[in-house]
Amino acid sequence: MIVALGLFLVTLIFVIWQPKGLQIGTTAVIGAILALLLGVVSFEDVITVTKIVWDATLAFIGIIILSMILDEIGFFEWAAIKMAKLSGGSGNRMFVYILLLGAFVAALFANDGAALILTPILLAKMKYLKMKPLPIFAFLMAGGFIGDSASSPLVISNLTNIVTADYFHIGFFEYAKNMFLPNLLSIIASIAVLWIYFRKDIPLRVDVSLLPEASSVIKNKTMFKLSWFFLFFLMVAYFVGDYYFIPVSIFALGGALLFLLIANYYKAVKPVVIIKEAPWQIVWFSIGLYIVVYGLKNVGLTHEVASWIEYLQTQGEAAAIIGTGFLAAFMSSVANNLPTIMIMDIAIDHVGYTGNEALAYANILGSNLGPKMTPIGSLATLLWLHVLAQKGVKIGWGEYMKVGLVITPPVLLIALLGLL
Repeated sequence: MIVALGLFLVTLIFVIWQPKGLQIGTTAVIGAILALLLGVVSFEDVITVTKIVWDATLAFIGIIILSMILDEIGFFEWAAIKMAKLSGGSGNRMFVYILLLGAFVAALFANDGAALILTPILLAKMKYLKMKPLPIFAFLMAGGFIGDSASSPLVISNLTNIVTADYFHIGFFEYAKNMFLPNLLSIIASIAVLWIYFRKDIPLRVDVSLLPEASSVIKNKTMFKLSWFFLFFLMVAYFVGDYYFIPVSIFALGGALLFLLIANYYKAVKPVVIIKEAPWQIVWFSIGLYIVVYGLKNVGLTHEVASWIEYLQTQGEAAAIIGTGFLAAFMSSVANNLPTIMIMDIAIDHVGYTGNEALAYANILGSNLGPKMTPIGSLATLLWLHVLAQKGVKIGWGEYMKVGLVITPPVLLIALLGLL
């Protein structure tokens, strides 16, 4: 237990710290190799973990490649300007519209896509609008929060969703049906709580005339028009694939590569550049970290967590669902949501998934929302902070947690109520 836990903590510390540019995927792989050498996991465990996460990892890469192509043709910048101009210069309406845009991007392009793609665009536009530091902070924090809080509606909206759906064999349609209300409540609660918290920092009026025309940022009009049809047919393909039990990564990654070929044909992007800049480190991070986490399962951590869930069940259905959600949230906030989702999935499996399906969804909500309490809670937040730091905006841990600890619990509670 001490070796497995120590290895996990050291790996997590290096993932967060990233000394001398050590990338997260490299750190996770080193941790996985050490887990093998120290006997914390076996080669059979590595194969088991790979079977659990391969679909999620490949789907995620596909979603990010797709979002990178759309970003290259100006899709997201067009959307951001459009939403800003729709506000009519009202700071409050712009705040709400930007959050709705963030929710849309998170739903279709995952929370990490929202962090990587939308964050720099929003920051650039806010500086273009000559916003002061406090409003910029409010919009950035709100945008970062909605990326995770609205990442539960579809299987493809978060790595945690795909891992859990694969683990419990939850279909695309079944998942979307069960998470529609919780995610809707999460979005509404997020907007309300974020507005209440930041209302004094949101400017009453914003001079949107400073922004360029939305159409002017589109770099390839043919690809821009095609993208709408492509996204529609890709979404249909997800549901068709669900009917035939086809892994979601077949459509996510296959669709992204097809879109890349189309974009290359219309000279909208350079495929070599897109492939090279895709976040391949996340592949190694996902597999490596999950192998390290599997070592915790081998020493009995999942059985211990299962006993906590069983106790919650003795307190009634509401207590079990809400308690499981907050347990996942707490674990995610201190140990990252990717390890948490696997630990909790295995624990729920020990308890018995049949008849306890709501617990799996509560785990997803807790693992998607709970991380917002701390800067280390999710990969999306780490990416978000990294993107901001590259743009010269540094947000301290204390500054972040002062917001996250206040906003997250009420939003999570309201979202979990949607499962009852």
